[in-house]
Amino acid sequence: MPMSIFTLLVVDDEPNIVFSLKETLSSPTLKVISAGTAREGIDLVKQKRPDVVMLDVRLPDQSGLDAYDKIRQIDPRLPVIIMTAFARTETAIEAMRRGAYEYLVKPVDFKRLKEVLAKALEVSRLSRVPAVLAETDPDDLAADRIIGLSPVMQEVYKDIGRIAPQDSTVLILGESGTGKELVARALYHYSKRSQQPFLAINCAALPETILESELFGHERGAFTGADQRRIGKFEQVNGGTIFLDEIGDMSPATQAKALRLLQEQQFERIGGNATVKTDVRIIAATNRDLNKDVAEGRFRQDLLYRLNGFTIQLPPLRDRRDDIPLLLEHFLRLFNVEMNKTVASASPDAIQLLQQHDWPGNIREFQSAIKYAMVHTTGATLTPDSLPQSCLAVRTNSALPLDLPEEAGLLGTDAATGRGGEADVPSNTTSSFDLVREVRRLLQENQPDLYRHIGHEIDRILLQEVMSFVSGNQVQAAERLGISRMTLRSKLRLLGLISERQSEPDDTL
Repeated sequence: MPMSIFTLLVVDDEPNIVFSLKETLSSPTLKVISAGTAREGIDLVKQKRPDVVMLDVRLPDQSGLDAYDKIRQIDPRLPVIIMTAFARTETAIEAMRRGAYEYLVKPVDFKRLKEVLAKALEVSRLSRVPAVLAETDPDDLAADRIIGLSPVMQEVYKDIGRIAPQDSTVLILGESGTGKELVARALYHYSKRSQQPFLAINCAALPETILESELFGHERGAFTGADQRRIGKFEQVNGGTIFLDEIGDMSPATQAKALRLLQEQQFERIGGNATVKTDVRIIAATNRDLNKDVAEGRFRQDLLYRLNGFTIQLPPLRDRRDDIPLLLEHFLRLFNVEMNKTVASASPDAIQLLQQHDWPGNIREFQSAIKYAMVHTTGATLTPDSLPQSCLAVRTNSALPLDLPEEAGLLGTDAATGRGGEADVPSNTTSSFDLVREVRRLLQENQPDLYRHIGHEIDRILLQEVMSFVSGNQVQAAERLGISRMTLRSKLRLLGLISERQSEPDDTL
């Protein structure tokens, strides 16, 4: 995406702290502005629309809590980080209860501050940058776009349109990298809660105790290190939407509390007895088979029943290959701006390669591959030799424990048909290639570029055997291999199995 410039507003009446924050945090992507009073800070929120606010509890004209309430009235989605010199202040905790993002104790630990600020900026981006569907304005680069016009994606769009306004729990299913977070944000942006906060929590990224505290909060003394009450996300985002990514990785204890929240919209903080009531919409996602997890006792069946009232199934990229040209066009446009490039299109050979690849990492892998290719493209057209090696792999039904890598640029399409040239390629039927032993030998010898080396050895054996089987007929060999004659000739020449003269294209039809 194009580089985003964020704005941080610091509201504090201590000039030294403001100066220190500006010096420490200002960067090409973060502009820091400041205000010395609550009134001035509130005016700047109205005028500048910052992405994050850092707000001192004690200000000369009014309390930070009153200032926070007024900021929240202007923009409920704006993350506000409370700063206080008093570690036990109830004002900061009360602001958190009302929806403030986090509070920090002065003197501020800058490492901790940068971590909190980075997360707050991401929360701000997710709340403000719309996730829109493919048919909306393609020139709007500010939006995060769900790309695809294939029949399976049209069904996804219909589901989003039906479910978004319902204010009900939604479960999004799909492999890693299929865009579950984008769909969650689309559900949020098209919902009645689109002007309220949105938070995304990755349940697999946090240990059990931290995740439970993050979601539900804790009381002082609830466990070692709990020296203050903490307000959890379900309490902070009251009125808004929480996206629980990888919910299948929740521990049984956290699942039980989540079930009660879904049933009753209430819970207790860790170590507390007081019941906390909240009003949040939950959108959950997982790449796991929850029915299998239920059968094996890893996931609560009653929680699954609560989650899957509305379900959206995202297809893997390999099941919607017709969308790849659209995705390619989209990422070329984005990365041209970001990287100051002028790559206008891809060659037919490159597009065929992209459509042949199975994309186990789905859209996430595809995006990385296009960015890699653009880095390695010097002209206006993306060509096969610029693609990463993973995209040049031929998938096989053999028992080999890895994909067979193709040499960069050698899997292009060949529109010509007819009789191909023949070549004398010696059979290698007597050779014995122990793949595991060869990999171990190369590792012991610190051999670089293992993938390419092993790929060449496998290609050599495969092509020798196939060419021997078809008596050197390149047309038949290409058909048996499932590749074009051009690709076959190039690979035979690369491996030294035919001469340059033999590898010239055959123009006869």
